[in-house]
Amino acid sequence: MSETDNLQEADGQEEMKKAIESEKEAENNVIEDTANNEKLPDTEDDGLDEIDESNAEDAEDEGNSDRHKIEFKDYENMSLEMLAIELEKLLQSEKVQAIKKHVDAIKNEFNDKFDSLVDEKKEEFLAEGGNEIDFYYSNPIKKRFNNTYREYRNKLNAHYKSIQENLKKNLDERLEIIEEIKGLINVEENINTTYKHFKELQERWRHAGPIPRDKYNNAWNSYHHHVEIFYDFLHLNRELRDLDFKHNYEQKLKIIERAEELAQEEDTNHAFRELQVLHKLWKEELGPVAKEHREEIWGRFKKATKTIHDKRQEYFKNLDSIYEENLEKKQDIIDKINAIANEEGSSHGFWQKKIKEIEALREDFFSAGKVPIKVNEATWSKFKESVRNFNRKKNAFYKDLKKEQLSNLQKKLDLIKIAEDNKDNDDFATTTPLMKKIQNDWKTIGHVPRKDSDKIWKQFKNACNHYFDKLHASLNAANKEGLEAYNKKNELLEEIKSIDFTKKKDKGVAIVNDYISKWNAAGKVPSNKRYIEGKF
Repeated sequence: MSETDNLQEADGQEEMKKAIESEKEAENNVIEDTANNEKLPDTEDDGLDEIDESNAEDAEDEGNSDRHKIEFKDYENMSLEMLAIELEKLLQSEKVQAIKKHVDAIKNEFNDKFDSLVDEKKEEFLAEGGNEIDFYYSNPIKKRFNNTYREYRNKLNAHYKSIQENLKKNLDERLEIIEEIKGLINVEENINTTYKHFKELQERWRHAGPIPRDKYNNAWNSYHHHVEIFYDFLHLNRELRDLDFKHNYEQKLKIIERAEELAQEEDTNHAFRELQVLHKLWKEELGPVAKEHREEIWGRFKKATKTIHDKRQEYFKNLDSIYEENLEKKQDIIDKINAIANEEGSSHGFWQKKIKEIEALREDFFSAGKVPIKVNEATWSKFKESVRNFNRKKNAFYKDLKKEQLSNLQKKLDLIKIAEDNKDNDDFATTTPLMKKIQNDWKTIGHVPRKDSDKIWKQFKNACNHYFDKLHASLNAANKEGLEAYNKKNELLEEIKSIDFTKKKDKGVAIVNDYISKWNAAGKVPSNKRYIEGKF
């Protein structure tokens, strides 16, 4: 029989009907199915479908279930480096098949942040006069992230390649078991022997291994269906059947009680995850119960399931409300960035202050939390555009500032040339006013590029210091000669005062002329000592 035949919902094949008493026919058509065969109202189906889909995913690869235990962190608030580190940690510590959602979230967040960074760097490059075709940006964190992500993809592909063959093999094994259970009906052998064979088939089923997720539910439904038909066949030996029914009933009651406890929990996500496990146990570990209990216990179980599902939906509804609030916060931040981008500033201090304000708003944006998925991309685009507008204006200012600073640099280089050309000039009367003038000019020119500022200032200062040191040395020498002249003239003045010209009338003129010659020969005195000339 084909795979499709084995996976069809059984509707009572003819050979099976022959094996079952006519009065049992209606009972045989009551199939206990925890997912598909018992139809619930839409809201109940939603919860069960979600559980079935998740369990099917876990059943395909047993490591998949670990994904529920791995913390889903706030990746939006992580830097590029933190995201790269987080990806490395996941790859090192978790099963590769269990981290897909985490890796996808990290990758999306990393790419968004990196694209934004590239846009900023490109704007800066163009603002500095670069050509767009020449722009290239490389970042070691990006290379690190790409290498880790490539390793993740390689490991994931290798893993799935290794399990594909086993999945097909396990499915064939399970289909064969279903066929053998069907073959137990109407066998000509002792019922105890048949029952023992049935139990062996059940044990084989439990250990048959994972199967493709798209075959999971149909395979299990078909298995449960034929197990029920076999138990109905066992009406010939109610004792064996009732023992199994009793065991299954007791275990299912425990599952129901736990589900009802979970329905009271506040942590809806935890309750839902454990409910998945309970449904898995109900479907995969336990068989049917006596007909008189089937409707009652399934009704209790699906009621608890619906309660948990409804609470979870309410949680997501509240989450949507939170996301809407986050959207308002982010839109407010975008508006503030746009307002700053529209301000006019003409000083370095102004723009440095605004850069800090934008940085703070960026951090607020990233920490504002998630927004509804339907507007996530649009909100992110608006944010990037608002920051980009600010950067364009800021970069335009600094582009003009750089031109001005380069012009100032050339002016100061011209002054340096004048200073160096005249630093050894001995014509102090002419050169000193010039050197003082270029010093005043230097002060009025304004800022130059920071990388050149210290260098050219040292050049200019050294040239000026060289000249004025020479000037001061010359002045000091002149002052020394002037003091010596003053002292000599003071001595001459005292000598003249002591001469009695009344006794030397015939030589008076000659003596005076001699002192005049000596006085002139003594040299110039400092300006603050010139009063001695009047005394002479």
